[in-house]
Amino acid sequence: MTSAEGAWSAKMARLRSRARPQKQLRVCDDDQIRQRFEVAEQTAHRARLLAEASPDDEAAAQRAADAEAAADVARAALDDASDVLTFRALARPVLEELITEHPPTESQGAEGAIFNPDTFPAALVAAASFDGMSETEAAELLSTWSAPDANLLWEAAWQVQQESRVDLGKG
Repeated sequence: MTSAEGAWSAKMARLRSRARPQKQLRVCDDDQIRQRFEVAEQTAHRARLLAEASPDDEAAAQRAADAEAAADVARAALDDASDVLTFRALARPVLEELITEHPPTESQGAEGAIFNPDTFPAALVAAASFDGMSETEAAELLSTWSAPDANLLWEAAWQVQQESRVDLGKG
């Protein structure tokens, strides 16, 4: 085997072993905990910017460290109060088959739909769920959650299918 063949074999092994993209959806019903976290994150960000702008200011550095510690505490509280749903990109043939299994009705197709928006979302949420959510459970959440929350559930499962981690470069 030539060194070029060996290099190609190693590269191909890395390409074959790539992990598919994942996306997480945090579900936290405690508005106060979410707001405390957001405020703590913003405070820490501002304190870091001020400390970076004045590298010799020890008080600013201490404020940044204190703000970061407070943000860590707020993040831990948010994590404790949250459920996190994880979605993984499906292999292309699996996604295409899933779309094929949920064709649009004639009227939906006439409007340009590539899948049935009444049945496909629950099927995709379930298929992409890393946590083992069933299609029945996905349909239940999509139909019982508020419209914005149900949309975010659907979007988490759909967006990870669209995520690319390659680029064509500038050459």
